[in-house]
Amino acid sequence: MEIQEAILSAYADVKIPRSKALKIFQEFLALMDNGTIRAAEQIGGKWHVHEWVKKGILLGFRLGTVRRIPHPQPFRYFDKDTLPLKNISPKNGIRIVPGGSSIRKGAYVAPGVIMMPPSFVNIGAYVDEGTMIDSHALVGSCAQVGKRVHLSAASQIGGVLEPIGNLPVVIDDDVTIGGNCGIYEGTIVSKRAVIGAGVTLTSSTPVFDLVHEKIIKRNSSGSLVIPENAVVIAGSRKIDSSFAERHGLHLSTPLIVKYRDQQTDSKTALEEGLR
Repeated sequence: MEIQEAILSAYADVKIPRSKALKIFQEFLALMDNGTIRAAEQIGGKWHVHEWVKKGILLGFRLGTVRRIPHPQPFRYFDKDTLPLKNISPKNGIRIVPGGSSIRKGAYVAPGVIMMPPSFVNIGAYVDEGTMIDSHALVGSCAQVGKRVHLSAASQIGGVLEPIGNLPVVIDDDVTIGGNCGIYEGTIVSKRAVIGAGVTLTSSTPVFDLVHEKIIKRNSSGSLVIPENAVVIAGSRKIDSSFAERHGLHLSTPLIVKYRDQQTDSKTALEEGLR
């Protein structure tokens, strides 16, 4: 791919003329914006990170200068001039309810996505069809969000630009993320999983599967993978030390308490009328 070679060359050459590098970056940004290229994708059933895409985004930060972003008074905003907001019209088929939401250019947001205020989608993110991004929710840089996902209020899908090789957070199709959840550090939430309110997941978080009586830890690629159809809630486990025992201390621990069934489906069904 020519744009890949151009990005890698410009990223490595700190002495490249700014005008030339900007031209390369603008072409790259447009391809990310329409979803032609993405920071990570499934190949052969496994998720792979495209390091060169992250380098392209970092190139944009390096080239940018901080300028005032045009906005009606009394609000004032200042950001890198290479990273403007996404240009959206009704033709995009996206519903953005008034009240302070924004999408950075270079994020792909598919038709049928709904954004409730305030919410934010950062550069490099990919949000697929029919997903609901609720109030105070974040989709971080390079995060990959599938079809018909529900990101409940105040849920945080972490971003990742560095280290370069790290896999972004992946939320697969038909996943429900409860309110006040935090999904970070390249965690992969597989299809139709349900993450209950208040659960925090990172690549170093052990998840206790009560159904299969096993502990799920990060894999050889450094990702924590939540299985398909798993229903995860916030739990706790005792700390085995005399100090912790004296003070009654416990660690917060995600628990898989069941796998999706008809009852779960009825509770997590999306309301098509909202779309």
